Amino acid sequence: MSPAERFARSAERRRYSELEQFADSRPFRLDDFQTQACRALEDGRSALVCAPTGAGKTIVGEFAVHRALATDGKCFYTTPIKALSNQKYTDLVAEYGPERVGLLTGDTSINAHAPVVVMTTEVLRNMLYAESSALRGLTAVVLDEIHYLADKFRGAVWEEVILHLPDSVQLVGLSATVSNAEEFGAWLTEVRGEVTVVVDEVRPVPLWQHMLVGKRMFDLFTTSSAAELASAAAAGSGPVAAVRIDPSLARAVSDAQSMADRFGTAGYDRAGKDGGRGRAGRPRSGGFGGPRWRPPARVDVIEKLDANGLLPAITFIFSRAGCDAAVAQCVRSGLRLTTEAERAEIRAVVDRRTVDLAEGDLGVLGYWDWRDALERGLAAHHAGLLPVFKETVEELFVAGLVKAVFATETLALGINMPARTVVLEKLVKYNGEGHVDLTPGEFTQLTGRAGRRGIDVEGHAVVVWAPGMDPRQVAGLASRRTYPLRSSFRPSYNMAVNLVDRLGRAQARTLLEQSFAQYQADQSVVGLARQVARNTDAIRAHEKSMQCDQGDIVEYLELAGQLSRAEKELARAGASRRRRETENDLGALKRGDIIAVPTGRRAGLAVVLDPGVNTDGTVRPLVVTAGRWAGRLSDADFRGPVPALGTLRLGKFTDHRSPKVRRDLASALASSGTVVPGRSPRRGGDHDAGEAEFAVLRRAVKAHPVHGCADRENHLQWARRWQRLTAENAALTAKVDSARGSLGQELDRILTLLTDRGYLRGDRLTETGRMLSRIWSESDLVVAECLRRGAWTGLDPAQLAAVVSTLVYESRRETGPQRMPSGPAAAAVTETTRIWAEVTAQERELRLRVTRDLDLGFGAAVSTWVRGGSLAEALSVAASTGTELTAGDFVRWCRQVVDLLDQIAGLAGSGRSGTTESPAAAALAPVAATAVAAITALRRGVVSMAAA
Repeated sequence: MSPAERFARSAERRRYSELEQFADSRPFRLDDFQTQACRALEDGRSALVCAPTGAGKTIVGEFAVHRALATDGKCFYTTPIKALSNQKYTDLVAEYGPERVGLLTGDTSINAHAPVVVMTTEVLRNMLYAESSALRGLTAVVLDEIHYLADKFRGAVWEEVILHLPDSVQLVGLSATVSNAEEFGAWLTEVRGEVTVVVDEVRPVPLWQHMLVGKRMFDLFTTSSAAELASAAAAGSGPVAAVRIDPSLARAVSDAQSMADRFGTAGYDRAGKDGGRGRAGRPRSGGFGGPRWRPPARVDVIEKLDANGLLPAITFIFSRAGCDAAVAQCVRSGLRLTTEAERAEIRAVVDRRTVDLAEGDLGVLGYWDWRDALERGLAAHHAGLLPVFKETVEELFVAGLVKAVFATETLALGINMPARTVVLEKLVKYNGEGHVDLTPGEFTQLTGRAGRRGIDVEGHAVVVWAPGMDPRQVAGLASRRTYPLRSSFRPSYNMAVNLVDRLGRAQARTLLEQSFAQYQADQSVVGLARQVARNTDAIRAHEKSMQCDQGDIVEYLELAGQLSRAEKELARAGASRRRRETENDLGALKRGDIIAVPTGRRAGLAVVLDPGVNTDGTVRPLVVTAGRWAGRLSDADFRGPVPALGTLRLGKFTDHRSPKVRRDLASALASSGTVVPGRSPRRGGDHDAGEAEFAVLRRAVKAHPVHGCADRENHLQWARRWQRLTAENAALTAKVDSARGSLGQELDRILTLLTDRGYLRGDRLTETGRMLSRIWSESDLVVAECLRRGAWTGLDPAQLAAVVSTLVYESRRETGPQRMPSGPAAAAVTETTRIWAEVTAQERELRLRVTRDLDLGFGAAVSTWVRGGSLAEALSVAASTGTELTAGDFVRWCRQVVDLLDQIAGLAGSGRSGTTESPAAAALAPVAATAVAAITALRRGVVSMAAA
């Protein structure tokens, strides 16, 4: 170096002395983008860092922690999920020691007053609204995974934090690569002062794209195209104008498509098993004169990757059942990817992680199958797993002991589980409403898991070809790096009262109009309007294609839709009627009555020894069956009427535990002459009317002229597309109207509603308004209304948990009629429903977003758990009411119920939030005390184990 260069270098080291010290403590040299962002922080600016998964952007967050400690400041490190918070807390404790680092995740509080505290973003938002004393001395906040502000359910929290943090606090935003980083950075600069935007699109580990056609794996791009893509990524110049598909791949796809077109296809059946396949998934001859094309068996895919040195791998399957089925297929095939030494390590980790699981829960958790798969190096990873199971899989995968994981897309968000290879079985996913294509951003996020920095020289992404899949479609996804960040920010009732309390109406409105949502809305109208115009043209084209010379296809489509809805309603009504009949008949049974159990292991005649009517209204008769079984039945054992078919004379005391007594009773049943009746369901009233309506609609559909058209299905296909696009255009038009308006106007309408209901008087919060300010829930106003009206007073802990669950739980799919609880809980649910209906009616009148429906699907399960039932009993009760829950779902929803109960408990003190504050709070004391008892009962067994 020349003297001038040495002088410049020395001056730079003095200027960035903290960075130099931090960099010297790292075992690797910092990348240019890391250095650039860290220098911005040391210069006193905030920073937004956008980089691919695995690029090392968290180094910038760690420097913010280092700088805060070095300058006697305080740093909060926030993450979107508890699992990430736990992970980051562990990392920081390892570096700085437990006395300097704390953790706050809602249900966990460790060293909360430390100079560095890791927390979920919601915790920080709540601290800001409460003006917590913990904010004193805060110099920096790291918002890890800041792109979560696009999440439609939780995204508003990130914007609330950004807008409410004091100007003196440095902000460090860490984001996945987004295509509108400059726009986001410009907004941050506008609301927080100078922000340095650092974008790095260079993957630290190169990624190679492949397609698997049958059992052969091909490169997706030609060598020159792959090089152009890598160069474009390094330069940050976006997609390459034209990329070339590898010719050998194109030929293989053409041949495979020809076979599929000629002989047909066969894939995995609904259960995820190898349809028509042998142990190793070898194709057999099809029924069309030749071998049918089949997708490669999952075990074949894993063995192919193993043979090419491409494990460990994550296979993304957009279905929980599909993930579990994939593991089961591999286990059935005898696949084993681990050595004996690795199996011993796996067993040790599993034993350590699951030591607190109750012996009685292991069966219902599928523990032994899960453990066997882990020892083979195989695992599933999805939201339905028990949290401790997921954590164990993550630890074993990071340690290189689990080699193949089958996961849903939730794994792509946040958790540190990189692999050598990522496999995508499909390029479509179900988004809760329908099947949609993956976006380039989603494809990039999923495949971004491939390639472990410091371990792999390169990463690999493999797409499994299926008939109809065009390699050019895959190339388009792989070559485009478009992941725009879109705000989901909207004011809630809780946000509104907190803003007014802190700022007053005028300033609250001004603050909302500074949001990223408003910033984007003012610029997005033109693009949305252009999309509406394009859709309008497509709708006109569809109208021509769907024309039928036999009649009005739209009229026929509407009739067919009415018929389908009537059929579903008839099925729901029938199920509800049968449940009522069962409950009524069981309640009328007397000792000695002979009944018939329709199905299951207990099927046949049975004699009632004890009617079993409980104080809570449930009925569980004690019976002895003709098969000599003795025990209690429930309404889940029947599907309709339970008439008394006859009677048996019983002694004053009948010991059902005695084998001789059971044998004598079974003999008496056999000789009683009672015959098990055939099905003769009772009907009447609404059911008959429903059947009549269904019959009329079915005749109308069959009589419609279009029904007889030979090309009817083709017309219907176009008509359905027209219908979907018309609905989409209506939604887009509404977005245009909303964008042209203002979030401030929406706030005005919310404040009108809150004033009408007595939560506000001008710029002042009433007692009930202050209560609402401390309720953080999607149904915050309904919760507040139920509490102020005493809708939940007089419930026991199990009943309160069941009622609260209706405002928390959300079924994953549409279910039949939901079963109402009995006793006081039924009255509370009825009153809660009435309050919800009142609130939503006013919301519609004011053109506000309507509060989500109540969902009764979790009430029976959570009530059973609070009353001390086992996990197996809770899941069984849920299933009997039409709700299918995995153990992981059960734990997650229990924790959601605990969170809301904890807020209720805090409203009236109850030893949790200080002394009673007001008459309104005092009136809540009984409900708060019940909430505390419910929380205590909930936090046991699997629910109390480590959070995820």
